[in-house]
Amino acid sequence: MYHAPGKRREFNAFVLDKSYYGPYDETTCIDWTDDSKCFVVGSKDMTTWVFGAERWGNLVYYNIGGHKDVIIGCFFEEDSLDLYTVSQDGTLCVWECNISLEGLEPRVHKKTVQPTEEASSMEGKEGEIIQGKANGEKQEGSKDVKYQRKGKYFFNKEGDFNRLTAAAFHKTTHLLVTGFASGIFHLHELPEFNLIHSLSISDQRIASISINGTGDWIAFGCAGLGQLLVWEWQSESYVLKQQGHFNNMVALTYSPDGQYIGTGGDDAKVKVWNTNTGFCFVTFTEHTSGITAVTFTSSGFVIMSASRDGTVRAFDLHRYRNFRTFTSPRPTQFSCLAVDSSGEIVSAGSQDSFEVFVWSVQTGRLLEILAGHEGPISCLSFSPVQSILASTSWDKTVKLWDMYDSWKTKETLPLTSDALAVTYRADGKELAVATLDGEITFWDPQNAVQIGSITGRHDLQMGRKETDKITAKHAAKGKSFTTLCYSADGLSILAGGQSKFVCIYNISEKILMKKFEISCNLSLDAMEEYLDRRKMTEFGSLALVDEGTGDGDGVTLSLPGVRKGDMSSRYFKPEIRVSCLCFSPTGRSWAATSTEGLLIHSLDTTLVFDPFDLDLDVTPSSVRQQLRLAQYTAAIVLAFRLNEKKLTQEVLEAIPNAEIDVVCSSLPDMYVEKLLQFLATTLESSRHLQFYMTWAERLLTLHGQKLKAR
Repeated sequence: MYHAPGKRREFNAFVLDKSYYGPYDETTCIDWTDDSKCFVVGSKDMTTWVFGAERWGNLVYYNIGGHKDVIIGCFFEEDSLDLYTVSQDGTLCVWECNISLEGLEPRVHKKTVQPTEEASSMEGKEGEIIQGKANGEKQEGSKDVKYQRKGKYFFNKEGDFNRLTAAAFHKTTHLLVTGFASGIFHLHELPEFNLIHSLSISDQRIASISINGTGDWIAFGCAGLGQLLVWEWQSESYVLKQQGHFNNMVALTYSPDGQYIGTGGDDAKVKVWNTNTGFCFVTFTEHTSGITAVTFTSSGFVIMSASRDGTVRAFDLHRYRNFRTFTSPRPTQFSCLAVDSSGEIVSAGSQDSFEVFVWSVQTGRLLEILAGHEGPISCLSFSPVQSILASTSWDKTVKLWDMYDSWKTKETLPLTSDALAVTYRADGKELAVATLDGEITFWDPQNAVQIGSITGRHDLQMGRKETDKITAKHAAKGKSFTTLCYSADGLSILAGGQSKFVCIYNISEKILMKKFEISCNLSLDAMEEYLDRRKMTEFGSLALVDEGTGDGDGVTLSLPGVRKGDMSSRYFKPEIRVSCLCFSPTGRSWAATSTEGLLIHSLDTTLVFDPFDLDLDVTPSSVRQQLRLAQYTAAIVLAFRLNEKKLTQEVLEAIPNAEIDVVCSSLPDMYVEKLLQFLATTLESSRHLQFYMTWAERLLTLHGQKLKAR
C-alpha cells in the first residue's frame, strides 16, 4: 500500500507505507471501503482477506473461505463492511459483518516509545509489514470483527453456463454484472440476487467489465475478438460498439484528404477508421485469408486490398460493398499491391509465381502478366507523375515497367541484397529501396543511377527476445527495415522494422533526425536490450516456463509420463514490430501499424484553442459572471469570442426557454451564423433535442431573410 504523494514534503510520487502478506497464491481482485479504512483482497487460493489500512484495535486482518474455486471479484457494500465474493465456478457468497465502519476502534499502544529518527526513516523507506495467518489474530478486551455468511447463490444451476470470468459491482444501485467464458453476461440485483436480464455478446469469453459512475452504462471487453462494448442496460441498447483486428495489423493507407485510414490484418478484415474520432466505421469481411496490402485510389472513395486468398478486392465507400474482385488465371498468393495515380490500373505482386499481375479497374479484366523477376515480389509502387511501375523482389533487383509502352521493362536496378520495400517520392524524381542488409538506397529513376544510401542497421536497436541464444547486439546484424515512407515534403524518410523504434532520416544529409519509440509495453517480446537476470535460474530462463497451463479454458497441466491432456507448449508472447508506415497527405501526421495496434503521431493535438476575438476581459469567469447577471446575449457573444465548445454549450443550456426569443432578436448578425453552425454540430450528439430545435427555429425565423440575401 502506497501513499500518493508521500506524507512528508518531498518529491516522491509513491511512498511505500505497508506490505501485506496473507494469500498463498496470486491476488486476483481488490476493493476499498468508501472511507478507505479497510480493503479486501481475493486470491487464486480460494480465500478472501480483509485488511485494515491502519492497524485497527479490532481489525488487522480477517481471512474468509467458503469458495471452491478462484475468486474473481470481491466487493464491499456501500458505507459498510458487508461483503460479496464471486468465484470462478459461478458461486456468490454474501457476508455480513458484526460491526459497522464507525465501530472500528483505533489501536491502543500498550507503551508509547518515542521512535528515533533513524528508525522512523527506515519505516518510511521499507514500509510496515503485516503478516496475515490463516487462523487469525486475537485482541483482548475489544469486540473483534467477525464475518458470517448470510447467503450462497449459484449462477449455473441449469448447467448450461460455464466458467465465470469477470465481475463488477455498482454500490449505489446494488447492481452485480458477471461475465462468462461463453460470452454471456448477467445482471443481478443484490442482496436478493434477483436476475434483471442475461444476454450474450459473442461466443468469446468476456475478459473485463466496468460500470460507470451513475450505473447506467456497462462496458465489456472481449480479449479474444479485440471487442469493446458499452451497453445501456435500462433501454437495452448499445452506446458504443468497437472491434479492432483480433490478429496482427499488417498494412495501412491514408485517404487522399487524410481524414480516413484503411487497415488490413491477418484476420482477413479490412477496416476504415476516422482519424479525428479514432473509431472504425466500416469493416469489410469478404476476404478469406490474411490481408497483405491495402491502398486508397486517388478519388478517395475506393479502397483496394490484396490477400493471400488469391484475390484483390475493391470496396466502395459510398455504398460499403465489394464491387470488383480481381483474380489471377492460376491461384496465387498476393503479397503487395499498387494503384496508379489515375485509379484506372491496379497491380499486385505474387509470392509464389514471381509475377506481377495488372488489371483494369473499370472492366475488371486482367491486362497483362509481367514476368522477369526470379524471386518472390516483395513490394510495388507506381510513380505519382508517370505511368511507371517499380517492383522489388528477393532476386536483388528493382525493375521499372512502362505501362504505356506495351509493359516493357524500362530499367533494371541491381542491388547488393534482397529488396524488401520500395517507394516513390511525391514528385516521382526519386526512388527509395530498403534491402535485407539494413540499407536504404536512393535512386534517380530517370537515369537509373544510385544517388545515395543510408546504413540504418544500428539505428533499429533491436531488443533481445526471451528465446534468443545470442545478444541483441549480435542479432541486430541480421535485421533490416521492412517498411519505408517519404514525408509529404519529400525531404525526409520514415523507416521501421522488427523493432520498437521508427527512424526518421534527413535524405540530403543522410543523417538520423529522430527516433520514435512506439511502445513501452514490457509484456511484449524483444522490448529490452538485455535479459532480466532476476528471471534466470539454474534451470534456464523462468520466462520460458509455461504459465498459461492450468488456468486457461480447458488447458491442463502436462505431467511427465501422462499421455492424456494437452502436450503442446502454451508459451506465446507477441514480438514488438512495425509492419507498415504511412505519411498523411496533409503533412501534419503519420501512422504506423504495430503489434500494439494502429498508432497516429500528429503535430496537431485535438484540443486546439482557436479564439475568434480575444481580449483581456474575455475569460471563462467573465462569461459565467454575465450568466449570473442574466445578461444572456452578452454571455453568448463572449463565449463565441473565446470559441470553446464546452463553454458555449454550458451558456446555451443555462438560458431559460422563455428567454430564447429575446436573445435571438438581440444577437448581432455576425454571431447568428456562428450560433447556427454550433447548433448543427451539437444537435447530432445532444439529448436536448427540442431545446436546440427551438433555438434553430427562432434564429431562422428572425434572421432567415438576411442570411438568404447574403
